[in-house]
Amino acid sequence: MSGGNKADFDVNVYSDPVLLKISGRACFSNCSPVKDFFKTMIERGKTRFAVDFEDCVSMDSTFLGILAGAGLQLMRRDPPGRLILVRLGTRNLELVKNLGLHRILLVDDGDAAQADQPFGQTRLEQSREKASEIENARLVLRAHEDLVEVDESNRAKFQDVISFLKNQVDES
Repeated sequence: MSGGNKADFDVNVYSDPVLLKISGRACFSNCSPVKDFFKTMIERGKTRFAVDFEDCVSMDSTFLGILAGAGLQLMRRDPPGRLILVRLGTRNLELVKNLGLHRILLVDDGDAAQADQPFGQTRLEQSREKASEIENARLVLRAHEDLVEVDESNRAKFQDVISFLKNQVDES
């Protein structure tokens, strides 16, 4: 894994729960495939997910907002689905708790049996086409709005980001 904002996202869509393994730094510049993955899997009726953070060196608020959005979608299903975060590590667990995600996502602080299933060779690919500035703004805005929906105290943390992005999206 190289430095910078590179991350690899490996998935096993045939396991139950569906597995997503993150390697590297999960951030706004590389999380669009993860958002699309959750959307597609939920539309196909998948309701149980495990996200393995063992090799995730860091994540930003946009990526956490993507997880929040998936968790909110799963909670609204009948019966509700679940998203389990495994092998978070100290820093990533702190980020999850600081934003209140542990209230809607399950945090496995055990031996992570969910993540021990084999991964297929499926890797989420970054789009070859660069998303437009407006598409990126919409992604980041939705992610931060989802963080506020999960925990109202996040509004104060992200109000400037949300206001800026709303203006940017509204001007388009």
